[in-house]
Amino acid sequence: MKRIDFLKKGLLGASALGIAGLIQSEEKVGSLAIEQVGFNHLPLEKNRIMNNTIIHRATTRGHADHGWLNTHHTFSFAQYYNPERMNFGVLRVLNDDIVAEGKGFGTHPHDNMEIISIPLAGDLEHKDSMGNVQVIRENDVQVMSAGSGITHSEYNRNSDKQVNFLQIWVFPNKRNVKPRYDQLSFPKADRHNQLQQILSPNADDEGVWIHQDAWFYLGSFDSTFSSSYALKKPGNGIYLFVLEGSIQMGDTVLNRRDGMGVWDTPSIQFQSLEKTEILVMEVPMQLA
Repeated sequence: MKRIDFLKKGLLGASALGIAGLIQSEEKVGSLAIEQVGFNHLPLEKNRIMNNTIIHRATTRGHADHGWLNTHHTFSFAQYYNPERMNFGVLRVLNDDIVAEGKGFGTHPHDNMEIISIPLAGDLEHKDSMGNVQVIRENDVQVMSAGSGITHSEYNRNSDKQVNFLQIWVFPNKRNVKPRYDQLSFPKADRHNQLQQILSPNADDEGVWIHQDAWFYLGSFDSTFSSSYALKKPGNGIYLFVLEGSIQMGDTVLNRRDGMGVWDTPSIQFQSLEKTEILVMEVPMQLA
């Protein structure tokens, strides 16, 4: 499958929310073709702050408030379409979702996408066509390999408080695999002033695994603590997302819900400016 067709399918393989917007986006992507998306799916020049660095401020994300769902999109999704914000390598979707009490996403299909959910607050109930009925909570990580096709629903389990979770989509390196579901819980103490691996390509490694050469980490750092991250695989890029607090990378300060992508580098260094929580995602910069 051509890269542009794969990207278009990724736009459409989706959520019950905003299907009309996705179809409109698919038409626009078709007209932009490779020239706008970029052969290696690297970010376009406009958003770069250096030759190998791109920054996405929290205030520049796409936003939609549907009443039952208040959501922010780092990358184009549903009715938010920005040709300069399609993806970062194989990282296709990074949604910051707040679901109202007792509400949720009805049953909807996915295929050929690795879908990761990370609850930040509250309890999210998951049901799918494989027969899984699970609740994911803060400090849990859920992964679903949609593969050849799956349907599922997600609901706020509680009637008295909202649920906030990150919905992340990653393009797989294998198509039409058997659908798979998994979730694990990660002690928060194990990420104090260090990066805690929560995802990898290896079922025998720490955390959940997906069909892609990607590694995810959570970190919780005290003020003024310095740390670094070295790439696992040459040619990959790093996308860092600030969950809470603020950090400094070189001359750049990232605040709550800011994101920064870096490529063509073997490692990154950063320092927390206050008590800070981050998500680090290492991903391939090209679609397989």
